[in-house]
Formats: sequence, structure tokens, C-alpha cells
Amino acid sequence: MSVSERTSRAAPSHSWLANQPYLLLSITALCWAGNAIVGRLAAGHIPPVTLSFLRWWFAFLLILPFARKHLVRDWPAIRAKLPVMIILSVTGIGAFNTMQYWALEYTQALNTLLLQSAGPLIVAVWSLVLLGARLTLAQAAGVLLSMIGVLVILLRGDLTAIANIQLNKGDVIFIIALVIFGFYSVLTLKRPAIHGLSFVAFTFGCGALCLIPLLIWELASRAPMALNMANLLSVLYVAVFPSTLAYLCFNRGIELIGANRAAPFFHVVPVFGSVMAIVFLGEHPQPFHVVGFALVLTGVFVASRRQHK
Repeated sequence: MSVSERTSRAAPSHSWLANQPYLLLSITALCWAGNAIVGRLAAGHIPPVTLSFLRWWFAFLLILPFARKHLVRDWPAIRAKLPVMIILSVTGIGAFNTMQYWALEYTQALNTLLLQSAGPLIVAVWSLVLLGARLTLAQAAGVLLSMIGVLVILLRGDLTAIANIQLNKGDVIFIIALVIFGFYSVLTLKRPAIHGLSFVAFTFGCGALCLIPLLIWELASRAPMALNMANLLSVLYVAVFPSTLAYLCFNRGIELIGANRAAPFFHVVPVFGSVMAIVFLGEHPQPFHVVGFALVLTGVFVASRRQHK
């Protein structure tokens, strides 16, 4: 029996939504697309470690009342795999998100969205290293197809424009962040067989605590966050949607279909980002949007569907 199967049995859910992996991963992508936009808007106004710490600390406080009884019951299992749980907290919660916000202080949104399309390939490498799992031909084809769709959207139908994109400090930071999150995505399959609320509550709280030394350093080295409405709303958004809601959906999605089949949903994040730009920034949809969306969704379908033996 696989780890994901044991985890699912240990934390059964009878709700319809909790057993719809593609919808759960789509919700995750939507929330994370909004996180990239809010993170970019917050750059220069909220220091990256401050934003990351407040995000996870408030998310922990939000989830704790619902997770407390599960944490008490699951604590023996958590303690038995405490090193794995701490590594998951440091990588997926503390390091990745702090580096993402740090990167957004130095690079443009186009670059980060384009780089994010490498996420499924990074997950595939970590799956091979940690689990010995190889991409199937269908998964590889789906990843490639959805990556082409992302490029069509981001480069506005002109694939030759990719030659004009140059890596800068922020791009390098974001690439390292993606490598860290790919490691987290695969390592979640080695988590103890505990309830989903126990898992997110522990990792949120532990991840926030791990950021305290960096937070102290940041507060001593640069101006603190101003307490205005825009900054407070930014913190509220990242604590509720890309943190609490998205991670619950993401972790459950991986439980249901595995890391390799879930990874192509990385490509849906820039797709939703483009839709948000159309809705909130007044940009008009163009033919390349339709072509790109179709390629991404087709690639996700091909790569994430169950392979028959």
C-alpha cells in the first residue's frame, strides 16, 4: 500500500469536493495566481520575510481551532516522523514563499510566470531521486504541451520573444525557490498518515517559527511594514487564500493522484494570472489567449489522467 493510500485511509473524507483532485488543484492554481499578483504589488511595501511570516502565522491561527483535536490525536504519528515534518515545514512553508516574495522585488511578473512552467520538470526530477518514479510518455507529452501553451500566453503568440528574456537576480532566486518547492511536493508523499488539518497546522506553525530568526534580522536591517489598509489587506489575502485554502487543496490533490500527475497544474497558475489581468487590469482577450488556454488545459488533462495497466 502506498503512502498516499495509507494517508487517505487515515484521514477519510466523505465530502464531494475533497475527492475531486482536478478541481482541488485548479483552486490551488487560482489562489497561487492571486498570490503572485499580491506579492508583486506588496514588493517595496512589505519586506519579504515579514510578509511570509505574517502569512503563515495568521494561517496557523486560522486553521488551529479546526485542527486542534486532530493534532492531539495525530501527535504520536507526527513525533515518529518529526524530522520529515520539520523539513517539509522549512522547505514548503518557510523557504519557498520567502524566496518567492524576495524574488518579486527584483524581477518582472512575466519572468516568474515563465519560469514557473519549469515546475513539473523539477517535480519529475525529485520524484526520480526520492521515489524512483519516472515520467510516463503521456505525462512527458502533457508537460511539454502545457508548457508550450504557457509560452504562447506569456509571449503573446510570438514565441521568438523568448530570446529577449534575460535572467536577473530575482529570476535566479525564483528558480532556487522552485527547486525547493519541487522537493517539498514530492516529500509530502513521505509524510505520516495523519489528518490533512493536522498536517497543515503543524507545517504552518513550524514554518512560521523557523522564520523568526530571519524576521529579527530583517526588522533590524530595513524599514518595517507600514500599518495601512493596503498592506493589511495584502496580508489578509495571502493568509487565507494562497495559504490556508490553497495548501489544503494542494496536499489533498497530491494524496489523490500523486506528485507527477499533480505537477502539470503548475501551468494553470500563469493561465489564471492572464485571466486576472484581463478582468482586473482591463486587458482585452486576444486569439493567442484562446490558443494558449487550450494547449495548457489539454496538456494538463493528458499528463494528469490515470494510466491504465
